[in-house]
Amino acid sequence: MKMRESILQKIIISILYPRRCPICGKIVVPRGELACPPCRLKLIPIEEPRCKKCSKPVDSEEIEYCLDCFTKHHEYKKGFALWVYDANMKKSITDFKFHGRREYSDFYVDELVKRFHIEIQKIAPDVLVPIPIHKSKQAQRGYNQAEILANGIGEMLNIPVISNLLKRDRKTLPQKQLNDKERLKNLLKAFSFSKEALLQYEEKYNRKVRKVLLVDDIYTTGSTIEACTGILLQNDIEEVYFISICIGKGY
Repeated sequence: MKMRESILQKIIISILYPRRCPICGKIVVPRGELACPPCRLKLIPIEEPRCKKCSKPVDSEEIEYCLDCFTKHHEYKKGFALWVYDANMKKSITDFKFHGRREYSDFYVDELVKRFHIEIQKIAPDVLVPIPIHKSKQAQRGYNQAEILANGIGEMLNIPVISNLLKRDRKTLPQKQLNDKERLKNLLKAFSFSKEALLQYEEKYNRKVRKVLLVDDIYTTGSTIEACTGILLQNDIEEVYFISICIGKGY
């Protein structure tokens, strides 16, 4: 009975509040889709050749790593990203993060799981950990977009999520205004690790956390992922991976 009521509620909600396309922002046509089929074609999927470390597209199959990963040592094991961060995705994610379009996550999560479920199963992460945002930002937005993504992926793939394993203790300057060295320095003291959250999880499920898959919306230079990876490794996490909706272009 409850299941029928839930289905009925979803049908009523879809009639009263029809889903909007995460790309064009208009009501999705046809109904039942998570995005307008023509709009999907506007997005640029990350295909081969791609960087074997961070997943950025590269110019040639002979190139194993993008310039960023070739010149820097990233401590995370490997990353996965779905689309190139272009104008279409910039608008989509801006609406998702800042304009209350939480429902866009259904589309993002569905596409991420379709594309990377096999890779994620091979990694076999113990938990998913969303990149945290400062409490002031969360209060302003009403949610952490990375946490919504992590919960969606976790539910579809039956992987636990520890939302509070990492904390963002202080606000930082806007990253886009800084160069690579300044970005990492800006983030060094921004995050902390919650041993309490880890112990609570390990006691509840009677299992150790050794592999973590970080979840975020955008990967640009990787400074945020790298800062979080360093903190996790310092606290006895053995392997760290990441997954994101979008990534900047390679070099």
